[in-house]
Amino acid sequence: MKTAVLTSVRNDSLFLDLWLDYYGGLFGAECLYVVIDGFDQPVPDRADPPNILRVPFVASDRATGDRRRARLISDIARGLHRLYDAVIAVDVDEFLLADPAQYPDLAALLAGEHQRGRHATLSGLGLDVAQNTALEAPIDTSRPILQQRRFAQLSTRYTKPSVAFRPVTWGSGYHRVKRRNFHIHPHLYLVHLGMMDHANSTQRSTDADRIDNGWTGHMARRQKVFDVVTGTPPTDFDSTTTSARRMQTWLRPPYAWNKPLMPGAPRVVRIPDRFAHLL
Repeated sequence: MKTAVLTSVRNDSLFLDLWLDYYGGLFGAECLYVVIDGFDQPVPDRADPPNILRVPFVASDRATGDRRRARLISDIARGLHRLYDAVIAVDVDEFLLADPAQYPDLAALLAGEHQRGRHATLSGLGLDVAQNTALEAPIDTSRPILQQRRFAQLSTRYTKPSVAFRPVTWGSGYHRVKRRNFHIHPHLYLVHLGMMDHANSTQRSTDADRIDNGWTGHMARRQKVFDVVTGTPPTDFDSTTTSARRMQTWLRPPYAWNKPLMPGAPRVVRIPDRFAHLL
């Protein structure tokens, strides 16, 4: 089975290096496709480089930029489906993990689902990983991330239909697939690392591009996850994720039938030791 992985990046070299290492280790650098947003951006200097597409940077508000990026990635993925059995589209700080208690790795999970052929897309349950500032030190990227970050808020925002087995059109931010339902796999997780380090997140919130393009309010809201993860007692991972997956499968917001919903107080889990070596 052949799998392509797509992302776009601007001003995010930290996460791009992690992204290339993780997905390249699973599928090979030749199967990675990176859209570099702006000719002012550096190109990854690696012995085994990914496929690079450089595009002009177009200044716009956050919502417009997200829609434009989703359309571009959908169009690229549509062509890649002629060559690959599956196409993964994720932001550069998002990592799909198969539960190691069930699968050797993500590639094995996808191979089994492709063989069964039941779903057009797969979603991983969203885990918004953040630094517990009371217990965890600043991140050291030379060490495995999930050995240093053990807490996450369950988030419908990151339960995304990231894996496509046939051509689809992703909505803004890849949060939904237009005119299609979604399927949350019982052993797949989407780990969002954008808030894995308080200092890094604070620095990114002062980035001139983000301020100019209307990201200030969004970044301020995202900063609250540090308080949630630090101040909320974690619950059992396996039982909480099982109930969250069930709830997100059946509950939908009234404005979008093809997005998951999970009402109630924030749910924080401690990521089990079995995940520590994956990322």
